[in-house]
Amino acid sequence: MNSQTKITVLLVDDHAIVREGYRSLISKQADLQVIAEAANGTDAYRLYKECQPDVVITDLTMPGLSGLEVISRIKHRDANAKILVFSMHQNPSFALQTCRAGALGYVTKSSAPDVLLYAIREVYAGRHILSTDIAQALALEKLCGEAIALDSLTAREFEILRLLVEAKSPDDIAKILNISPKTVGNCHYLIKRKLSVSSDIELTRLAIKLNVISLLELGTPVETNI
Repeated sequence: MNSQTKITVLLVDDHAIVREGYRSLISKQADLQVIAEAANGTDAYRLYKECQPDVVITDLTMPGLSGLEVISRIKHRDANAKILVFSMHQNPSFALQTCRAGALGYVTKSSAPDVLLYAIREVYAGRHILSTDIAQALALEKLCGEAIALDSLTAREFEILRLLVEAKSPDDIAKILNISPKTVGNCHYLIKRKLSVSSDIELTRLAIKLNVISLLELGTPVETNI
């Protein structure tokens, strides 16, 4: 296959060594080519507009704009964009929310390299793809009612929840997501109502319990006995 028919890829990950691993793997494939890399969400969105890659491969947790917000912005600009999430997060709720935002695939970083390569080609073809561990986790979640509440959140509400439990202020969240503080406040209220919690402390405890965020990510001790 010549270079003109290769599937072009934009890599988005804040760890340079991870991107190097992606690039090394992809460069060995005759039909794939990395044409741009980004270390944060802002650069990812800019490079998408500049390079128009066939497939975007993005992590979720990055400085500034998260992968979820990057997906939303790219899809808002280009409804036909083909996006694959490659993340350490094995929580099925993350996969569900990225699909709602517009991603076609979700592969965990614990997957074998061949799984990632297969997923790139499936996403390029316009097909949905989940790594086996995420597919199984989604199936099991349906048997457990506790986590179903998270599924009631929209992608925007899920992203605001993540930022709230990271102790971001409404003004900070508004700036990150390019929305008004009033919208943040309204979403904050809806999130608590949907998750049946009455305070931000309960919201944080639930977020930790359902693996939306870990104690290590919070960086401060939180009493989690419920």
